[in-house]
Amino acid sequence: MIEEAVAPLLARIAQLEDEIARLKKNSSTSSKPPSSDIVKPPKPKPPAGGRRRKRRGGGQPGHPRHTRPPFPPEQVDQAWEYAWTAVPRGWKALQRFRVVQQIELIEKPFVVTEHRARLYQNMRTGQVLAAPLPEEVRRAGLIGPRLTALIAYQKGACHMSVETIRRFLRDVLHVPVSHGQVVKTVHKASAALGPCYEQLQQALPRQTYLGVDETGHTERGRRLWSWCFHVPGPERFTWFHIDPSRGSKVLRRCLGRAFRGIIGCDYFAAYRKFLRETDVWLQLCWAHLIRDVKYLTTLSDRVTRGYGERLLGKIRALFRLWHRRQQMPQARWTRAADKVRRELLAVARRAPMRREPQNVAKRFRDHGDAYFTFLDTPGIEPTNNASERQIRFLAIDRKITQGTRGEAGRRWCERIWTVLATCTQQHRSAFDFIHHAIIACFQNQPLPSLLPLPP
Repeated sequence: MIEEAVAPLLARIAQLEDEIARLKKNSSTSSKPPSSDIVKPPKPKPPAGGRRRKRRGGGQPGHPRHTRPPFPPEQVDQAWEYAWTAVPRGWKALQRFRVVQQIELIEKPFVVTEHRARLYQNMRTGQVLAAPLPEEVRRAGLIGPRLTALIAYQKGACHMSVETIRRFLRDVLHVPVSHGQVVKTVHKASAALGPCYEQLQQALPRQTYLGVDETGHTERGRRLWSWCFHVPGPERFTWFHIDPSRGSKVLRRCLGRAFRGIIGCDYFAAYRKFLRETDVWLQLCWAHLIRDVKYLTTLSDRVTRGYGERLLGKIRALFRLWHRRQQMPQARWTRAADKVRRELLAVARRAPMRREPQNVAKRFRDHGDAYFTFLDTPGIEPTNNASERQIRFLAIDRKITQGTRGEAGRRWCERIWTVLATCTQQHRSAFDFIHHAIIACFQNQPLPSLLPLPP
């Protein structure tokens, strides 16, 4: 009688423990972003009899000191020398100085240029015509190329609103402009960056490896999706696209059916559908999988926990081996990698008849090979972390700007995000690139390129 009464209570306890585990999911046991970890775990207690040493701010002991290099002489605009008016007896002046360099804003950091076009009147008809202005002056209008680039940089890289930019120009630079003028200037910058953006779009299908990820985008309450296509490497590029769809048709449009490269991605259904429809290879993200496996180890069911712990052990063995790849002969590495792969797949596919372990096992039964592409192809990363790092800027921008309001805003976001991410990746100044693109657009000259230079 007691056992019959206790059995439903134990089942209810197990159910509640699983629900608590689901509610306690964080960025280490799921795909939730780190910002969702509102409650951080308590710090570990110091050992018995010991006292936790409080870490001071600033540089830590043993950390090398970093000092800013001085400006070279050609960048110094003016110099002042200070000397004693009278040198005391026993002292002499040396030909060296203690130098303190100081940076200051000039009071009026802009120039106003007036372009005058002479008017001419037809003596017979009275018609009045003006002499033609230079093309770059006509296209630029009130705001010159460098100030246009500054406004574009503030809007795109600094997440500043149109009103904030207008106040900055008025209060700091003492340049009064209207709200509409700032919007018009951003549109001009967007048009200048358009050909550079399209050039990268045309280069995407020719890439041998790229990471793909997507995140939500808001437009007047409508749910859109920002797609990131990241070609890794300091000489490569990152390309963004905003689309109403989160499905595989976006991949078909952007990459084409002829794409034969490798895609690094998570386990989202759109990538698996694209895999079935084309001949691409996938490198499924291990970071996402490891978080799901760690979640299994937090559940109340002993069998499920044991499965998760065994699988985590094999994953650790895999990556211990991978980090020693450069230290092993190729033949030995190949044998060891094949052995670890077989052992991991054997553990993963022999899952207990529980829902969560079976979901993990199904991944390996259906797409097990897609997790091990990085072992056979040098240069392929086992995770999609690089693409997720590019997405982080978009998530911050979405929270600050509240998304876009129309087609022009979407095109602007795609182009400026692409320029900012690619210039950072290539160790280039995004502001300088925007400035050069605007000058080339105003003067009808060849535009600068974001494509990597040929070897």
